[in-house]
Amino acid sequence: MAVAEAQLYAKVSNKHQGRSTSALLEPLLAKGFPAHIAQKALVATGQKTVEDAVKWLHSHCNDPSLDDPIPQEYALYLCPTGRLHSRLQDFWRESKRQCGKNRAHEVFPHVTLCDFFTCEDQKVELLYDILKRVGDSFSQSFPPSISLTLHSSPSYLGFFIDESQANVLKEFAVAFSSEASALADCHVKPSLKQFHLTLAHRFYPHHQKTLEQLAKCINPGEPCQWVAALYSRDMRFVHYQRLRALFQYKPQNIDELMISAGDLIWVDPRQQSEASEGWVIGTSHRTGCRGFLPENYTERAHESDTWVKHREYVFDTASRSFPKAEKEPNVKLNGEAHNLSMSRSVTNVLSLQNTALRRGVLVMRHGERVDQVFGKSWLQQCLTADGKYYRADLNFPSSLPRQKDSMKQFECDPPLSCCGIFQSRLIGEALLDQEVTVSYVYSSPALRCVQTAQHVLQGLKLNQKIRIRVEPGLFEWTKWEASRAIPNFMTVAELVEASYDIDTSYRAHFPLSCLVPSESYEDYLGRSSAVIKQITTACPSKGRGVILIVGHGSSLTSLARALAGLPGRDSGDLARMARKIPSLGMCFCEEQKEENKWQMVNPPVKTLTHGANTAFNWRNTILED
Repeated sequence: MAVAEAQLYAKVSNKHQGRSTSALLEPLLAKGFPAHIAQKALVATGQKTVEDAVKWLHSHCNDPSLDDPIPQEYALYLCPTGRLHSRLQDFWRESKRQCGKNRAHEVFPHVTLCDFFTCEDQKVELLYDILKRVGDSFSQSFPPSISLTLHSSPSYLGFFIDESQANVLKEFAVAFSSEASALADCHVKPSLKQFHLTLAHRFYPHHQKTLEQLAKCINPGEPCQWVAALYSRDMRFVHYQRLRALFQYKPQNIDELMISAGDLIWVDPRQQSEASEGWVIGTSHRTGCRGFLPENYTERAHESDTWVKHREYVFDTASRSFPKAEKEPNVKLNGEAHNLSMSRSVTNVLSLQNTALRRGVLVMRHGERVDQVFGKSWLQQCLTADGKYYRADLNFPSSLPRQKDSMKQFECDPPLSCCGIFQSRLIGEALLDQEVTVSYVYSSPALRCVQTAQHVLQGLKLNQKIRIRVEPGLFEWTKWEASRAIPNFMTVAELVEASYDIDTSYRAHFPLSCLVPSESYEDYLGRSSAVIKQITTACPSKGRGVILIVGHGSSLTSLARALAGLPGRDSGDLARMARKIPSLGMCFCEEQKEENKWQMVNPPVKTLTHGANTAFNWRNTILED
């Protein structure tokens, strides 16, 4: 048992255990479920229906924590609904697309009334009664409309609530917390600081201007009905990461976790030392079971995705609302008035201009390399006694390009596997389907990268129309080379002779002779930063033309972060991150020309995920005794 969980057990073991006579509880007791487990199921499903609770119990039949006496944590939030909520959700989506995820995206739009507190399962119904009773007592004094003022700083953006209206909300929060503490034996702390509705938090300072422009498009005077909502979360997993399963996974071993598409999984990043590369240890939100699962079957989920909504009190202020002027209201940003219609018009014009002029840089890792499947000694498996190449497996390339030196050079500069070729063409076809206009293609001198670029262009139907610019400065960190030497890459002439579409007139920004074996990490970051800036400068804007760069796993962070003006990761983080990037993993940067910067946004196509296919010997398997 983890130390933190042991402390939780000690915290609740001395609590008095009462018994509820809930109308929902009795049918579960009649089915033979123990009272404490039935109550746990009702709380976990928001005490909505007996059917939901029974379904939860069946899903958690193998949950090792089913008998644990740890209660849930609860919070009381004031949440907007209606058109204001829709506008806030639009901001959430657009801010995430343009500036990436920040801390505010973890939770839905809300104003905190009472932060998280614990409540025993059998006393949760008392919270529902208290919420209704306190809500009724404040129904007439609740503000007909809530005045919101936009506030911005280098790390925070949000709406502050007018002080006089905030005082009413604080009184409501104090009344709820007082009754909950007295009647449900809960230690509830009302929020007494500046009441606010957060739009963005802990973002990069250079995104502040973009976020402000988006926020000015929100009209805080939009029709809105406010609700006080009670949510719960599992206190054991507060500091865990949350993943969402993209695909079903059926365990191959007893210590693996069964997951279905859409499942939510809690993962403790501090307890991953036992997991192999590409795997994580997680606990299923749906079943409570714990085990290993493939990380590339998942995506990051939001913190509130695992929360449960219990009850809400709707403040009906429609009959008391004052008539509003027809003209567009102003939004105050740090005390300065801004006309919403003007802000929207300017933003829309800028948006249209940006769409026409915006360039993109698509940084892509190469496809599956042959030694990734067959190991470092792959070439020995494919050479006859007289040194000729033959295809020992269908995933080996049908032939190797001709090289002036010995074929041994391919051991340090391996080609793509046949699956890697297929992957690359598939990505090219997907880019074609999305009508992505690729104007320039750059590649690391590694053969696997040149081949990836070639087959992506074939998928795009641009082979022989766009030629590949081989740039040695795009090669990965040379310290990672096992031979401690720069590989003997194929020359441009050899690549052309092997029918690769190479731009022979291109002069590299970073000549091959300048690559230093075992370079320092600072030198690698400096090289990457210089090369990406030289590439974007050398490629004039062609409408929404995309610059395709095919490199290595480390390229996605060393190039994209440098282009976006973000600080480089430390060397340990780079290694861990690079191991997680699959074949054809990619990231995309868009130019914000009016702000003279680049920012990372979602790539134009989806990722490519597939399972392993191990070697098969029918004789050893079928004829085995």
